Amino acid sequence: MDDFLAARLQMAFSLGFHIVFACIGMVMPFFMTVAHFYWLKTKKVVYRDVTKAWSKGVAIFFATGAVSGTVLSFELGLLWPKFMEHAGPIFGMPFSLEGTAFFIEAIALGFYLYGWNRINPWFHWATGVVVGISGLLSGILVVAANAWMNSPAGFDYIDGQYLNIDPVKAMFNDAWFSQALHMCVAAFVSTGFAVAGVHALMILKGKNIKFHSTAFKIAAVFGTVAACLQPISGDISAKDVAKRQPEKLAAMEAHFHTERNAPLIIGGIPDTANKKVDYALRIPGLLSFMATGDFNGEVKGLDSVPKDEQPPVAITHYAFQIMVGLGMAMVLIAILYFVALWKKKQWLNSRWLLKLFVIATPLGFIALEAGWTVTEVGRQPWIIRGVMRTADAVTPMPGIAYSFYLFTAVYISLSIIVCLLLFRQITMVDTLYDSENPSKDQSL
Repeated sequence: MDDFLAARLQMAFSLGFHIVFACIGMVMPFFMTVAHFYWLKTKKVVYRDVTKAWSKGVAIFFATGAVSGTVLSFELGLLWPKFMEHAGPIFGMPFSLEGTAFFIEAIALGFYLYGWNRINPWFHWATGVVVGISGLLSGILVVAANAWMNSPAGFDYIDGQYLNIDPVKAMFNDAWFSQALHMCVAAFVSTGFAVAGVHALMILKGKNIKFHSTAFKIAAVFGTVAACLQPISGDISAKDVAKRQPEKLAAMEAHFHTERNAPLIIGGIPDTANKKVDYALRIPGLLSFMATGDFNGEVKGLDSVPKDEQPPVAITHYAFQIMVGLGMAMVLIAILYFVALWKKKQWLNSRWLLKLFVIATPLGFIALEAGWTVTEVGRQPWIIRGVMRTADAVTPMPGIAYSFYLFTAVYISLSIIVCLLLFRQITMVDTLYDSENPSKDQSL
């Protein structure tokens, strides 16, 4: 393994692990505060129990997200020193603001975890809201920095020099809104379905039915509403990519030739040598409509991009197909759940619906990882699109492969520890949290 590939893989694995911790840390505080709100309004003990259980999960993911995020910040400097040398002064603002949001989140979480029966109940609840808002802002600010890499702004690049730097313009670049919106909705979808799936499994097993049913409903509502909003944010993002990064859209769709009335390709195996896609379902004109709003609009293909500036097609295309396919599967589950809520209430206690949520438990995070693969691989060969190539930004330090192996082992170990902690939280609900039915299993 050469050092360039090792550096890219290390960054990919670090981001892949961190994004899961970060998204759950962004979203779970909102689940927690909704349950807490219902406890304050209704005084039903089950809401207090769910709140306390979820608060422990928030603490676990806050700690792991903080550690993995800190490692990422060091990796940027250690693995990509040329990138940080030039880009740091331009997009440093969102990172510094993210640090401020992180400190606020940490302080508010401290108040929340240790504030039970010690501070005013509504102030206590408000600190939980602050945890959620500051966590969400942290995510948006980090995505703004990533969006800058896709749509560099806030400077003039003249004779290899970065001049007239405007950090505010860099932060609010053309890509930040669509990327931040898509990422935030994806975080709610993935976390909502994952949490709902875990509680659905416990209901199917007959464990602490009231507790898990209450938790399931809150998580399922968040996840299903977000799943139905995600295609809208995806459409906004796709139109933005078509305008700013046509080569990325071409790779996503394996669209080799510039044409009007371009078909939307579903599935298929890209044949880059012969510039075609085999075994694909084609819907005439739909890609043109999605990209331009006109069924006869022109969509640029990879033939409009110099060969040495074309993204890897196969990886980008497969990742995009996975993201969209799993996203639509969750939309279908969401529609079934809404029908159950409004028209077919007998479905809410049916085993088949709960099994669908159990099956969907990992789908959101698989789609999330696929989406980030599209974002990062689809930008290649650029680390700053059109300005700096990834190969030119990598560290000259040898032995990066060993660093990759070490960090991969650390992240896998961290993930195992987190899974064990969460397993303990879930399996010991009757002992730790369900005060209404301690140490008693129930039947569905």
